Amino acid sequence: MKIKVNNKEIETGACHLQKLSQELELPPTGIAVAVNNRMIPRTEWEQFVLNENDELVIIKAVCGG
Repeated sequence: MKIKVNNKEIETGACHLQKLSQELELPPTGIAVAVNNRMIPRTEWEQFVLNENDELVIIKAVCGG
């Protein structure tokens, strides 16, 4: 299925957000994910179903001042 991740269209076979995070090799901490402008808590990633044309925003925390 096709989805957008940070405004970039990708093709994925992942049907849940957790599988997509593994596919994209996202770090286990320090990131937040929004799907269609809704923040999804990490505790819901295993059950959160992705759909064709979903738009995801992945935000990575950075340290510094």
